[in-house]
Amino acid sequence: MSSPSERLSFDSLTTRQAHSPSTDMEMNKPDFKELDLMASPVSPLLTTRLSVHNNGGGNSSSSSAGSFSSKNSNSTATHVSGELSEKSQAVPGSAPTNRNLRPGHRRSVSAGPPLIYSGSSFSGATSSSSSSASSNPSTILPSGNICPSGKIVKTMGLRTSSKTDTLGGGKGNYGHGSIIRGGGGAKSGAATADPEEMKRAGNEMYKRGNFLEALTLYDKAISISPENAAYRSNRAAALAAIGRLGEAVRECEEAVRLDPGYGRAHQRLSSLYLRLGFPDNARHHLCFPGQHSDPAELQKLQLLENHINRCADARKIGDWKSAVREIDAAIAVGADSSPQLLACKAEALLKLHQIEESDYCLSNIPKSEQYTPSSQIRYFGMVAEAYALFVQAQVDMALGRFESAVSAAEKARRIDYSNVEIAMVLNNVKMVARARTYGNELFNAGRYSEACSAYGEGLRCDSSNSVLYCNRAVCWSKLGLWEKSVEDCNQALKIQPNYKKALLRRAASNGKLGRWADAVRDYELLRKELPGDIEVAESLHNAQVALKKSRGEDVHKMKINGEVEEISSLERFNTAILSPGISVVHFKVATNEQCEEISSFMNLLCVRYPSIHFYKVDVEESLAVAKAESIRTVPTFKIYKNGDKVKEMISPTHQFLEDSVRNYIL
Repeated sequence: MSSPSERLSFDSLTTRQAHSPSTDMEMNKPDFKELDLMASPVSPLLTTRLSVHNNGGGNSSSSSAGSFSSKNSNSTATHVSGELSEKSQAVPGSAPTNRNLRPGHRRSVSAGPPLIYSGSSFSGATSSSSSSASSNPSTILPSGNICPSGKIVKTMGLRTSSKTDTLGGGKGNYGHGSIIRGGGGAKSGAATADPEEMKRAGNEMYKRGNFLEALTLYDKAISISPENAAYRSNRAAALAAIGRLGEAVRECEEAVRLDPGYGRAHQRLSSLYLRLGFPDNARHHLCFPGQHSDPAELQKLQLLENHINRCADARKIGDWKSAVREIDAAIAVGADSSPQLLACKAEALLKLHQIEESDYCLSNIPKSEQYTPSSQIRYFGMVAEAYALFVQAQVDMALGRFESAVSAAEKARRIDYSNVEIAMVLNNVKMVARARTYGNELFNAGRYSEACSAYGEGLRCDSSNSVLYCNRAVCWSKLGLWEKSVEDCNQALKIQPNYKKALLRRAASNGKLGRWADAVRDYELLRKELPGDIEVAESLHNAQVALKKSRGEDVHKMKINGEVEEISSLERFNTAILSPGISVVHFKVATNEQCEEISSFMNLLCVRYPSIHFYKVDVEESLAVAKAESIRTVPTFKIYKNGDKVKEMISPTHQFLEDSVRNYIL
């Protein structure tokens, strides 16, 4: 008959095992699906420590929490997990010992005086496990006995460990008199011996939102008990919380493999598959036999399927606006982490000539940790994993990343070799990349006419490639065929409206044709996109001057946007600095190299800060102004505010000049 304390320990353990995995969680967690507080019903590895009494001994061993003792040393002890421990064998020549130990200092008593084994077969064992291991008297040498005082008597020459041995104080998972390696090992041993403690600590971290700490604790629990489905499922919850959905799916799949009837893991898998945009997989785990399906989840799955089907229909007929609308609706339902849906949206945006938006959409697909679906899962007739690469190849090609496009298309082809669409894209990408490379080589060699032909070959394979149109436009301009250059730029901008190189080339070609109004319009667009580009600012200035001259206007009487106005008379100088607002005057000499260098930076500041008036004065040509302002060194800068001088600088650096200008912006 077990003692009351032993019976209480055993009943407590049995009661914990009888709980359902879902009952504990609902009491202290906002979302009942997040964590599993109990071990999986069929995951048996609960660690218990068994102590075996000798045949004649009347003293029972003191066990740690959750363990129990057998009264007869010859009987076979059975673990709660279903594992059997071997019988303890007596050491020949030993006799039963019956000592009265001090209260609070009880010690396990085996068939004889407990031995400390240091043989090679026991070099890695601890004393707590030796009580349940089968001993072979012919191969075990005693290297020391535990004396009644608790001290350890060692024999010379047999022990190889340099760690000290101490007796446990009865705390944690160690009973009084247990041998602990390394002195302070009682505390660390208790922390690593119980996976349930690791799991409970992980659950606390999870509820506080410390998901990485929770993940670390679940990892420790799994390292101790790798066959426990509940630990795997909880680890999946932590992984999902930090966005590592692919790993979460694999962890849940492992939990289901360990326990095919584990409802919580099936629920979590269904939720993950919904987020990844695989409704069929989600339905399989939501509606498996014996599982009560959540009507709200079933409705989500049905809506997701409807949106994906309508998207597929829109894609077939080229209704790309409808495809984008259906994808956005599917994401709103819950498929917020689906690489395939994001890839489909990128494809639709590409076909709508929104190339930058398409590329941005693809960039939101996580590259480092994706879920790799089975080859049986298909999107729009392609293997799901291949579809994202198929779209990536097209976007890369449209943006001129030809090498990346070829690589992505080749990967898609290897994954889904039989798909006709992928084969066509791969062929086109290779031919376009080859044409671009050959065209560039001819252009660099000055063979512009042949380069035009090479780019044209590429356009026959991909008539919507804005890069090839722009490259050919440059060749036309080199040949003096400005009209053809403008036409190719128009085609490139029709495909990619914000293509800056095409805008710049078209503006220059229109300028050569004397179409200054068109040139000014393109340069103004470029100035908004590239406010710090000096070349664009100067080109805009020249185009504006040319436009005004072509209209017969006097450019000296009008300030042109982005222009640093030159002042030559003292009267004009006084009028300029008295004007409301901030005025910056650059006193310079045309032949001075430092003045010329900083003049270019002044043009840039004029574009960056349009609310400020910028002027320049050549002191050799305007001696009256130089004398009135006492200019003795160039370059000199003066800043005026509403007619009052507020700052003067001599040979400032670019950064200091800009900082000073910025400080006085109204």
